[in-house]
Amino acid sequence: MSEKSTVKNAITEGIIWKQLLVFFFPIVLGTFFQQIYNTADAIIVGRFVGKEALACVGGSSAQIINLIVGFFVGLSSGATVVLAQFYGARDEKNVSKALHTAAAFAIIGSIIITILGIVLTPWMLRLLNTPENLMEGSALYVRVYFGGILFVFIYNIGSGILRAVGDSRRPLYFLITCCMINIVLDLLFVLGFGMGVAGAAIGTLISQAVSAVLITITLMRTRDMYQLHPRRIRIHGKTLKSLLYIGLPAGFQSVMYTISNMMIQASLNSFGTDTVAAWTAYGKMDSLYWMIINAFGISITTFVGQNFGARKYDRMKKSVRVCLGMAIVTSLVLTLFFLTLGQYAFRLFTTDASVIDIGMVMLRLMVPGYTVYVFIELLSGALRGTGDVLIPMLMTCGGICILRIIWILIAMPLRPQISTIIYSYPISWVITAILFIIYYTLRKRRWSETSAR
Repeated sequence: MSEKSTVKNAITEGIIWKQLLVFFFPIVLGTFFQQIYNTADAIIVGRFVGKEALACVGGSSAQIINLIVGFFVGLSSGATVVLAQFYGARDEKNVSKALHTAAAFAIIGSIIITILGIVLTPWMLRLLNTPENLMEGSALYVRVYFGGILFVFIYNIGSGILRAVGDSRRPLYFLITCCMINIVLDLLFVLGFGMGVAGAAIGTLISQAVSAVLITITLMRTRDMYQLHPRRIRIHGKTLKSLLYIGLPAGFQSVMYTISNMMIQASLNSFGTDTVAAWTAYGKMDSLYWMIINAFGISITTFVGQNFGARKYDRMKKSVRVCLGMAIVTSLVLTLFFLTLGQYAFRLFTTDASVIDIGMVMLRLMVPGYTVYVFIELLSGALRGTGDVLIPMLMTCGGICILRIIWILIAMPLRPQISTIIYSYPISWVITAILFIIYYTLRKRRWSETSAR
């Protein structure tokens, strides 16, 4: 056996709770810096150029970018899962196929998205009712972003591959580096050269290019079996089918989430400025919870994927139990924190008493349901790690996305209140969590039968 295939794998052999934490914390920090990375343009142009420039980089432009990037991040999860399974099984040949197919897919996909994005940008902006005075700046920002979408795709695929093999640290280091570069370039181009929205867009493009180069160099220089060889980059049909089978449902799920959230935002907008301000402030606080829980979800997907590939079913199930316990305890702590200190947290964003009161109503209705959502995030992540994605996607889209849309369309005319909108969250979480617990229990029995053979 070659030296490459005898590298010790802590995910399939180490102490589970320790390895989960080692894997988890870089992801949480990475998500934190991703938030900074995503808001740097908005902060800098908003402070130094004006509200119109702020609207150009953070309004309809952000919705379009989030929709496209979210869909591709979902697609790239297919590469993460497939590669994690092959890596756990120490299958060097198929690891190489998955790696080089994913790289080819990122290149081809980015070329298609770049062309479509640049051509269709005005149409998409008009579809979102972008004000005419913002059209030129928004179109410029989105087109420059699409011009560098190759770098975004390469970074997301590359970081997913590194996480698939148990390396969550280097994607964090690269993200921190590029976040700092983005801020410096934004200040230089926007404040120093007076380039406005164009400067912010170009700064983001350059920093994304740096992240793509760093990821590529890392994959080319590794001595493990997931080494990237540019000359081997090509589509392997069977491997691509596996990547798309897992990735397409995740991408579609991301799109559905975005659509349902846009409908909820539209309903909240009808209640006026105070409500929108309260929802915005709550959203900033709420993001702390989602950063942490999503990191648990990514962690368990990799753990289950590698152990599933290694046919260590008992360890796989144990890692789910351990991760659930850690996530539930974390969720309860965050729930207590928000309920006791939420009012003070709102004061970080506003001193308006009306906004704070509305925000606290939202918080008290939403936060108690946090712990229920843990089961959705972790069990769907665990099932994704085994390659089981279609039924979980249908349960998530039906139980959360579609149910919320139906709730808004039916319940709001009957009871047009803020609480009616907010109830759509905990109600959809409870229903979907029950579905996931039942489905996971049935799947777990099959794994037990398989391991007993």
